[in-house]
Amino acid sequence: MTKIHPLLNRVRWLPAVAVLTLAACADKPPVPDWKINSHGSVQRATDAQLSGKTRVADQEWRTARAEVSRTGSAEQLARVELSRCAAQVASAQWEECSGFERLRADAQPAELAYADYLAGKPLSAAQIALLPETQRKAAADVNAVGAMPDPLSRLVAAGVAFKAGRATPDTLVTASETASAQGWSHALLGWLSLRTERAKAIGDAELAAGLLRRMALVQQQGQPEPSKNENKNEKASAKRP
Repeated sequence: MTKIHPLLNRVRWLPAVAVLTLAACADKPPVPDWKINSHGSVQRATDAQLSGKTRVADQEWRTARAEVSRTGSAEQLARVELSRCAAQVASAQWEECSGFERLRADAQPAELAYADYLAGKPLSAAQIALLPETQRKAAADVNAVGAMPDPLSRLVAAGVAFKAGRATPDTLVTASETASAQGWSHALLGWLSLRTERAKAIGDAELAAGLLRRMALVQQQGQPEPSKNENKNEKASAKRP
């Protein structure tokens, strides 16, 4: 009896596997365009907001709202607005979540609980159970913030803890180092600023000075380098009497 090499035997199965895979995919309904487009815009808007790219962030938030508005669902639109509020909190920006407040009357319990959470309000056990799974432990224990694997969720939890008056010095350090590791310069500046204020409050002038130097480095790197023509013009101006 002729033996078939194991590799050839595996190859013989590939067409059958491909057919089964395609059949499984065919059984799933296609994801609507608005959902794909809005999800991508929210991701890009969040990254731009944390990085200080204001124009890009504003445009992507507008696109996300426009895509979701096609459904006529206040619940879906509320989620987009809450995503924007979460990005603000992650950046240590304490602006009111006005976009969501306009939709509060039609919001569902889960969205209402998350909005109160982002505002730093005390929550009941029932409300905590309605939060995104990534935030539930942090809502009950601030020490859980540092162990959160997702960087954005970690920053959101740190921001909420600060707003609620539960943040520790370690929380601020965790937040600033998380923003630094991701290259989210706008968020980094926000958290370094909070750490600087705390250092001054406790009289640690050396730490405050070091944090200010770090902030200056971030701000300097955010400035565009002068072009060659600008350098030539500056040199020509310097030679003039």
